Amino acid sequence: MTQTNPVEPAGDPTLYERLGGIFGIAAIMDVLTDRLFDNAWANRNPYVAKMHERNGRPGFKFMVTAWSAEVTGGPSCYPGRDMHDSHKDMVCTEHDFDVVALEIAATLSFCGVGVQEQKEYLAIIESFRREVIDAPANERAREAGRVPVG
Repeated sequence: MTQTNPVEPAGDPTLYERLGGIFGIAAIMDVLTDRLFDNAWANRNPYVAKMHERNGRPGFKFMVTAWSAEVTGGPSCYPGRDMHDSHKDMVCTEHDFDVVALEIAATLSFCGVGVQEQKEYLAIIESFRREVIDAPANERAREAGRVPVG
């Protein structure tokens, strides 16, 4: 007697799958990381500029791609630290976070990502705001002229 496996109903595809899996995410993150490296406002934070210089583009691209794959429902492949520990020495302000979030939104649109997928990915990014921001850095950044007033 031959056994057959019952067909399990397919669930809704994960955001990871809807973004094209690892290859789709890698393509988007390739564009995003280049844009972040070249973003003058993002690099006004000297800690960000130093991190870019120290780690280089290839490593940064890998880490962002692996992190994005994992948080969107793909395989556990991110070897880095959590978002708080990854950013605690970068003295990120609300403005720094907003600059990166805007670049992410622009990149998703540029890469033709669907509106629903954009909203979901940006919601994930927003959910990490408190882990990335260094609240005392906001005042120091204003004093140093790194954050536009108004």
